[in-house]
Formats: sequence, C-alpha cells, structure tokens
Amino acid sequence: MDFAPRLPYDRLCAEIAAQADLLRTTAEGADLARDVPTCPGWNVAQLLRHLGGGLRWAEEIVRTRADGPPDDTHFRQVAADPDPGLGRWVAEGGRALATTLRTAGPDARVWSFVSGGTRFWARRFAHETLIHRADATLALGADFTVEPDVALDALDEWMTLGTLPHVLEAHPEQRELLGAGRTIHLHATDAGPGAEWLVDLTGDTIAWRPTHEKAAVAVRGPLVDLLLLVYGRRPLGRGTEVFGDRDLLDFWLARTSFA
Repeated sequence: MDFAPRLPYDRLCAEIAAQADLLRTTAEGADLARDVPTCPGWNVAQLLRHLGGGLRWAEEIVRTRADGPPDDTHFRQVAADPDPGLGRWVAEGGRALATTLRTAGPDARVWSFVSGGTRFWARRFAHETLIHRADATLALGADFTVEPDVALDALDEWMTLGTLPHVLEAHPEQRELLGAGRTIHLHATDAGPGAEWLVDLTGDTIAWRPTHEKAAVAVRGPLVDLLLLVYGRRPLGRGTEVFGDRDLLDFWLARTSFA
C-alpha cells in the first residue's frame, strides 16, 4: 500500500538544500579525518564526498531527464583526504539539486529506482542528506536535531523503501523475517498523533501501516531516537522502552539495516 509523503514537493526540495547547508555548518572547522562509526570504513571527508557526489548524480538525472542511471563510481569510491572545502561543496550540491528539481516540477518523468520520477528524487535526497548529516554530526560529537515533520516523513520513507516488493528479490535473506505472529509497533512518544507505525511480517512480503495496533514487540521512545534506530545509526537508548519479543526486534533491525 502506498502512503503519500507528509511533506509537499516544494518542502522536500527545500529540505535538500537546508540539510546540506546544516551539514556544511557542522563540517566547518571540524576534524574531517575522524572516523564515522555509522558508516564503517569511512571518515567524515569520505562521507562528504559520497553525499556531494550523490547530490550531483541525482541533479544530472533530473536535469537531463535521464532514462537510466548515470555511472555512480565517483561517489561510491571516495578519497579520504580531509579537504576543508568539502562542506561548502556539499552545500552547493544540495542547492543545485533543489533548484533543478523545482525547475523540473513534481511530475517530470525521469529514471528512478521505483515509480515517482522527480517526486521520488526530491524525497529520497531530502532524507539521504538528513541521515548522512546525522552520520557526520554524531561522528563529530555534536547533538543531532531535526524538525519533527521532517523526521516523521523520513521514517515513513524508510518504511516504504523497506517494504517494496522487489526488496525480497534483491535481499532474499529478509524472507527469514516472515512468519506467523511477527509484528512490530513503533511509537514516537514526543511527536503527537500520527507518530506510530506497524510493521507486519505475517504475510508473503513485508508490509507497514501508520497505526496504533497491538504487536508482538513494541518500541516507545523519542522520534529522533526511533528514526536513528531503524536506520541503524543509534542503538536502543535509555529513553527508549521495548515491550514484548526483543529477539524479534533485534532480528528485524539486523536484517533491515539501511546504509
């Protein structure tokens, strides 16, 4: 089942630029040679090169109305030297992608991993940039914060991407998650109504819905903690409570980590 994004297209475009600029601020004057624990094998400079290259890759797709993916080697294999201009370079990439997406409009047809064209890319890179900002922020020992409506949509998008039908084809090991009675409920305790998700593993594929339902295991905690938890960026913290089958929760988190 498809659920509409909580954020409109223009806001998603704006968030790409905003999150990239926040990352620039975080990176300015920081030790870019520091390791990023949530992206094993990378330092902050490599993370910035990856994100900045990804932003430019998506901008090319939208600008050229590509019908297939350009080469992505340049942001998969990245140098580790800590160039102090990398934060500014990422911010420039964010502004360029946001501008190109606005010019194209929400209904332009371009290649994407799933249906959606420019709508897909606006949402994907708003949250890609957000999560990699979290990676850099946490690596540098700073506090990570995000507007609640952005975090809610980021969690929705994570759920949607993780329950696409072809995910089980690309990652057959996730079929091990499926089984009778296997349901997981997430509840953000600080975000008001509409901040609950039910992951249903009882059928032939992984499914989710935004609802309050009894489940085999429930996780309650602050919205940012839940977002970083499902992305594999933060373990269960002191402010997060688990009720029910903790083994099922751990198994699900291990099988659905998102790099």
